[in-house]
Amino acid sequence: MKWNIGFGSSSDSAPAMPADHPPVPTGAGAAQCPIDHASLSPEMIAAHKARAEAEKAKAAQCPIDHASMSPEEIAALRARTQQKNEGGGMMGALGAAVGAPNALNPVNHIPEGLSATERAPGQQIDLSTERTMSTIPRPQTNEDAYGGGEDKVWAYPSPQQFYNALVRKGWETPEDSIDMIVDIHNFINEGAWDEIMKWEKRRPGGEHAQLAKFQGRPHDLTPRARWQLFMAKLFPNDYSSEPPFDRHDWIVTRPILDAEGNKTKEEASTRYVIDYYSVPSTEGEAVFSLEVRPALDSFADASERVKMAAQEWMQSRS
Repeated sequence: MKWNIGFGSSSDSAPAMPADHPPVPTGAGAAQCPIDHASLSPEMIAAHKARAEAEKAKAAQCPIDHASMSPEEIAALRARTQQKNEGGGMMGALGAAVGAPNALNPVNHIPEGLSATERAPGQQIDLSTERTMSTIPRPQTNEDAYGGGEDKVWAYPSPQQFYNALVRKGWETPEDSIDMIVDIHNFINEGAWDEIMKWEKRRPGGEHAQLAKFQGRPHDLTPRARWQLFMAKLFPNDYSSEPPFDRHDWIVTRPILDAEGNKTKEEASTRYVIDYYSVPSTEGEAVFSLEVRPALDSFADASERVKMAAQEWMQSRS
């Protein structure tokens, strides 16, 4: 499954020198020191070394004059340092906008208290605080992180909330690109849910499927991704050597039906694994490809994957 997102990137070449610009030295001569050391006296060389050592020693000194601090000031400084370390280092000092440093919401693994409206420290431009509702159903709960509270579908993060999450992770992202990134994020997730529903509709009660929880695992390669990278070493013309740029695990629930096909209060769940790939494009647009399938957590899930593969193979031959 591939999509052209519709935006491209181009690189501008470096501007040419003016015609009357003096020649720029190249080669070995350009790397020479501008000081003629041969003309310096021993005294001048010694004075230069002394100044360099003094500057080096000054740079290594602590900027705080501890000798002039009172015992109360030293105790306060130590308390602030300890509080910062216990609060997650840099993340503990970023402020309330980025949420709690270590606490994660168990439903979506988003930092607890991640603000959808408060600006991040150092933020220069205003970002929208409006959240877009998805088409992805969710269980009826009171959770309110990326979920829609009492609503029956998930709510996507606002651009401000998305930016706060990136700041918390330490990722430098241009603020004026956040709106576009959020649109791409939402578009890809809608496509992922469409692919999941292709699997779910093969199961009884699957038309009532809901996304119960999800987790991003970008540093954990799936077995399929590992296999494809291994095959790329053996058959570089047939397999891509690029790993997925992200991975998600989505837990999807569906009601168990009775003998008459009516929904019961019991539910069944399936974990879906999604690999996100960036695909090269000859048209300068960003192209993304998703591989969505049930995890091999049970015999039923493995059976569904075999059936789907067989069905796709038969369709390709017809």
